[in-house]
Amino acid sequence: MAADSVAQGDPEWWKSAVVYQVYPRSFADSDGDGIGDLAGLTGRLDHLAALGVDVLWLSPVYPSPQADNGYDISDYQDIDPVFGDLAAFDRLLAAVHNRRMKLVMDLVVNHTSDEHPWFVESRDPASPQRDWYWWRAPREGREPNNWGSFFSGSAWTRDDASDAYYLHLFSPKQPDLNWENPDLRQAVYAMMRWWLDRGVDGFRMDVVNLISKDPALPDGVLRGDGLFGDGSPHFVCGPRIHEYLQEMHREVMARCPGRLLTVGEMPGVTVEQARLFTDPLRAELDMVFQFEHVGLDHGRDKFDPRPLRLTDLKASLGRWQTGLADVGWNSLYWNNHDQPRVVSRFGDDSPRYRTRSATMLATVLHLHRGTPYIYQGEELGMANAPLRSIGDFRDIESLNHYEQALRAGATPEEVLPGLRAMGRDNARTPMQWDASPQAGFTTGTPWLPVNPDHAEINAAAARADPDSVFHHYRRLIALRHSEPALVHGDFTMLLPDDERIYAFTRAFGGTRLLVVGNFTGEQVAADLPAGWEGAELVLGNGPSVAAPPGRLVLAPWEARVHRRTR
Repeated sequence: MAADSVAQGDPEWWKSAVVYQVYPRSFADSDGDGIGDLAGLTGRLDHLAALGVDVLWLSPVYPSPQADNGYDISDYQDIDPVFGDLAAFDRLLAAVHNRRMKLVMDLVVNHTSDEHPWFVESRDPASPQRDWYWWRAPREGREPNNWGSFFSGSAWTRDDASDAYYLHLFSPKQPDLNWENPDLRQAVYAMMRWWLDRGVDGFRMDVVNLISKDPALPDGVLRGDGLFGDGSPHFVCGPRIHEYLQEMHREVMARCPGRLLTVGEMPGVTVEQARLFTDPLRAELDMVFQFEHVGLDHGRDKFDPRPLRLTDLKASLGRWQTGLADVGWNSLYWNNHDQPRVVSRFGDDSPRYRTRSATMLATVLHLHRGTPYIYQGEELGMANAPLRSIGDFRDIESLNHYEQALRAGATPEEVLPGLRAMGRDNARTPMQWDASPQAGFTTGTPWLPVNPDHAEINAAAARADPDSVFHHYRRLIALRHSEPALVHGDFTMLLPDDERIYAFTRAFGGTRLLVVGNFTGEQVAADLPAGWEGAELVLGNGPSVAAPPGRLVLAPWEARVHRRTR
């Protein structure tokens, strides 16, 4: 296990680790107010221990006005009262460490809340903190440039008091920090050291590749709607990003060699850029979250979903496996708080095939080269929510998209299908602990309704069923901890042009693993690679179909892992 690697002083312990993300608002509520909290999470840690994960990634629990569910931070060195307090955090951290797990904090330093004292102070044009944010004078009476926000509308908001605009790549409640200012950077590093001194074990860094902007802030090319420009060439992996991350490493992470995990969320990052970010000799990050594979089913935008082509998925993930084979490291994920549930998205969430497709997807993902990430409820096969009308949505991104689409002339019937399929509320419905009225999440009214399928899909039922999604995840994690080929082995994609079967091998020393998954609800067949006849079946997700010699026949949504040695 990763904990054993740490005990032996392995500086790259995270290569054999499995990370579990908790979205605290939706995980476990201890006080009946309908919102998850730290005490509730602490009381449910045995679930994570039973699963076998090594690291808990905690989404933001800092004080926040909650304009973007905690990703708008008003105080970096405290806990929002809705979640508890610093004493509750310390109890959680101690309980995590007592279970030989680690805790990684969510670090959001591309922007703050507009209620953060830094931003409040910066509103004064005479303040030394004025340029801790991107303030600019109007250009011909309008915004300083034409950039659009990720959350719809302009990326600039006018401040009436000073007749100036401030930049926000996300909500107006989330003004962007100006990393050009060295005092701002030192304040961020001091805050990070404060959390490390408290005992946390690393950081997941939110949209960290956006922190460096071209100071000229040039216009972007007009987007398809003709309203706003695409500013991304001027702030995605901007001109000083590597300098900033290397400085951060020197000032913060180098204090704790071999202890920490650092992963940077990086929308738009390429394989070539990721090699630089994750090259150990450059001392920047351990791994990055890339978005390429979760954009393959997007049309005009994320709310215009298209059917996934399996060949596109194999080409994308295969390119990342090859690109980071000799330098750097991959992160592996299907789900997080920003993505719809994978069993609904790429699998089949019907009662007949939910378990099969959820376990197939897990098998294919976890056995790639990289560190796997599990999002809460994924290990149960949790599915998208039944979001019927716009009143069922809570997320700012979905609500803003809906309003903008209607202003542009679309009807609700045209907009809602995309929101239902791709909206972030799908990931944020409460964790399903049992079959009780609120799924064991709360004794009160949950902030977001519980998915009605919790009567059948819940942790209590899953733990009692040896063939459940939960126990398949346990077996996958145990295999990763015990099989060196999954950590150190090379990767070879098989059947790259097959639209139904995902297949690859991992090899290390004298051990070879063959991983195959059927991405359809039909029985499929292919030629078995030479040398695999009669190989040991290490892991599967159900009864297999008899096949003639030299052939591979897979039942609907079947996954298999075979092993052979020289």
